[in-house]
Amino acid sequence: MARLKLTLAVEHYDRHLPLLEGQVQPEGIELKAAEVGQTQAPGGRHERMLLHQEFDAAEVSMSSYIMARARGSTPLIAIPVFPRRLFSQSCIYCHARAGIKSPEDLMGKRVGLNTYQTTISVQAKGDLQHEYGVPLNQVRWATAREELFPFQPLPGMNIGRISPGRSIEDMLAEGQIDALIVPRVPRPLAHPDKPGEVVRLFADARSEEARYFRKVGFYPIMHTIAVKESLLKEHPWAARSLLQAFEQAKEICYRRYDDPNWSHLAWARLLQEEERRVLGHDPWANGLARNRHNLERLVQYSWEQGLIPRPIPVDELFAESTRDL
Repeated sequence: MARLKLTLAVEHYDRHLPLLEGQVQPEGIELKAAEVGQTQAPGGRHERMLLHQEFDAAEVSMSSYIMARARGSTPLIAIPVFPRRLFSQSCIYCHARAGIKSPEDLMGKRVGLNTYQTTISVQAKGDLQHEYGVPLNQVRWATAREELFPFQPLPGMNIGRISPGRSIEDMLAEGQIDALIVPRVPRPLAHPDKPGEVVRLFADARSEEARYFRKVGFYPIMHTIAVKESLLKEHPWAARSLLQAFEQAKEICYRRYDDPNWSHLAWARLLQEEERRVLGHDPWANGLARNRHNLERLVQYSWEQGLIPRPIPVDELFAESTRDL
């Protein structure tokens, strides 16, 4: 019997290498996996999959996928694989002279975001509100990109766009915005021309994230794997096969770090051991059961921030054949 041919677009993460290299093939599937960048700009993976369904399966923004699914406007269904995760605490950056010493100091300030619906934006805004007592309508939000899915802001929210062509990272370095929430380290901090102009909100972000993890019990999800729903209706077995392939690839990735020189980081192995003591053996756990609370909280944040019309049950986000995993 011929194997099902299937295209997959993902980021070039270490846990995806066995899929991209062809070392792992899902049972019954001839998988053509390719690295495709995630940016929401034209040609990026999120847009190409969520708006145009260019691939059979792809890694997509969890927030934007929730928006599409809650509106009943997408021909996609996810499998409970979560290839990108981030804590919000280390993703909040401030201009050093903006007078921001604690989360409460963000009230009244102008805070930049890539988009309002970017998953780290949703996670960070929700955490600021629920964990640190920062009312979202007391912050002036400035977005750098067009939203992937349009939405109607809640009454009283102050959301503006920065001028086209402006770099939101440069605006932070120059003090034209007071803070910035982004998933990647902004250039003025990663490669500073003027050291000290940009700092993290939490000086010891790792300790704050460890505290957060001990309280909530999860490493926040940023992305999932969306599949054409028509494909899974015809081949429902393929959902579990794909999930198992991602699990296999992740386990290979974990084993590779048994070699202290697998990473160029001199202390990578020691950092991994420390991380496991705090986060447990598998902070990248897949499956719905182990991530239900994580997903329910993100759905709650999306609803509270006006991005979805209803707090969609998380089971509705995933292929039926994978909901028991």
